[in-house]
Amino acid sequence: MNSISLALFDMDDVLCHYDRSLRVRRLAALSGRTEREVANAIWDSGLEAKADAGAVTDAEYLFATGKLLGCEISEKDWLSARKAAMSPNYEVLKLAKEAANRCQIAVLTNNPEIVSSNIKYLCPEIASVFGNHVYASASFSAAKPDVEVFRRCLEKLRALPHETLFVDDLPDNIAGAGLAGLNAHHFTGHRSLADALALSGLICAA
Repeated sequence: MNSISLALFDMDDVLCHYDRSLRVRRLAALSGRTEREVANAIWDSGLEAKADAGAVTDAEYLFATGKLLGCEISEKDWLSARKAAMSPNYEVLKLAKEAANRCQIAVLTNNPEIVSSNIKYLCPEIASVFGNHVYASASFSAAKPDVEVFRRCLEKLRALPHETLFVDDLPDNIAGAGLAGLNAHHFTGHRSLADALALSGLICAA
């Protein structure tokens, strides 16, 4: 009997290719700031980390982003820049869709809720496979690799850690998942992921 009841996927650089430089470029053009200034304002300031952990609301996050960049950043502007940086990883999405025939599937991404609530716009290919089961870390008031984000997400999904396979490209997040009791696969490409899913009985072996 298959012991994995939930396959939980990271989003950026797993289910989709994420080019942060394209997002930065869009915001630089919008604000008139240099790309370096944009990167400093969003990431080096700690704002993005606060948003990922749910320490600020989406409205507060957009306001603070605009304040740091010296211009108003609307939700439409932000989403447009985020969308430009994302392109679907079709090979991985195909594997996730196949796994859905044998277990529950969901997404846990380090992001503010503006991402999960607009996933149909940002990446409709992800939305078509996962439906409403795309969760931003901010919804759980914690961000990977904090063990609490895994525990709260699994509670939401009514899943048990030892029956969950978590897939992420970042070693720190894999370590956090392990501490929370999840089975974890360090994503390096769709071929090794296919092997891991097959080993877990979630897809047919090639």
